[in-house]
Amino acid sequence: MLARWAGALLIAAAATITLLPRPADAQTAVKIMVGGIDKQIYLPAKLAAQLGFFKEQGLEVELFNSTSGSQAATALLAREVQGVVGFYDHTIDLQSKGKFITDVVQFSVAPGETVLVKAADADKLKDPATWKGQALGVTGLGSATDFLTRALAAKAGLKVQDYTLVPVGAGDTFLAAMQQGKIVSGMTTEPTVQRALKAGTAKVGIDLRTPEATRAALGGDYPAACLYMDRGWMEANKETAQKIVNALVKTLKWMNAHSPEEIAAQMPKDYYAGDLALYVQGLKEGKAQYSADGMMPEGAPESVLKVLSSFSPNVQGKTIDLSKTFTREFVVKANASH
Repeated sequence: MLARWAGALLIAAAATITLLPRPADAQTAVKIMVGGIDKQIYLPAKLAAQLGFFKEQGLEVELFNSTSGSQAATALLAREVQGVVGFYDHTIDLQSKGKFITDVVQFSVAPGETVLVKAADADKLKDPATWKGQALGVTGLGSATDFLTRALAAKAGLKVQDYTLVPVGAGDTFLAAMQQGKIVSGMTTEPTVQRALKAGTAKVGIDLRTPEATRAALGGDYPAACLYMDRGWMEANKETAQKIVNALVKTLKWMNAHSPEEIAAQMPKDYYAGDLALYVQGLKEGKAQYSADGMMPEGAPESVLKVLSSFSPNVQGKTIDLSKTFTREFVVKANASH
């Protein structure tokens, strides 16, 4: 009887053991907010998930969507997520307010943004100097499109009171705002750009999709899309941060080695906004924005600070420690392993 009871215990224990996950199967849960998950500027985040590179690193990454980079940054500061895919310029803006976040991997070496002007007004409103008294569309107030629009206006000699910024989002809401005359010009990204051009709603005013065009328009480099984290969380979770960066660097290298058609084929079909050909065209015209290795370019943080200082009262007169706005630590290790 005793032997039978002991045997039953052993069988029960074995059953219990088999239910426990092996260490190799354990997944580290990470939440990342994306400032517009279907925008091509932030494509590497979703692509990394689609290609299985997060899981390959032992990560269970949940990607959340937000309407703008400013909303995503707020979620990070509230500790709702561990990382944000947004623009590098937020790290400088937030440090000026006493909040420290750090860019850990650079997706792009140019903003990937385009200023679209209502087709009927394209010739007379193409130059920012002509924006006086106009309503200009941005994704959200305090967003990177807000910063860049103000920077272009300041470079043209305009003051903040000379124009009105209207938060119109992207995609359908942006296109509707332009069609309805709520804005005459606005800054947006792919695939919205190609949709507006095909519909004849707008024409390109200023193109910020390549480093060369960005330098011409802003007077310097402006690396943009990246993954940034709360600095305290990053320091306390370096192993997890490294795994996330490993997956994203591998994704950027994959993108660099594949065609726009091959990249598009990996993305969810609803990201095409109903037109695969237009989506691919957007990738073709914007591919120069993507970093091949995730590294922050030399001298680029100084350039972004200079641009922000040209118009932002948040940054003007403040001492910004650029060394705390980004790190190459994880990217260097990721490149060494791929």
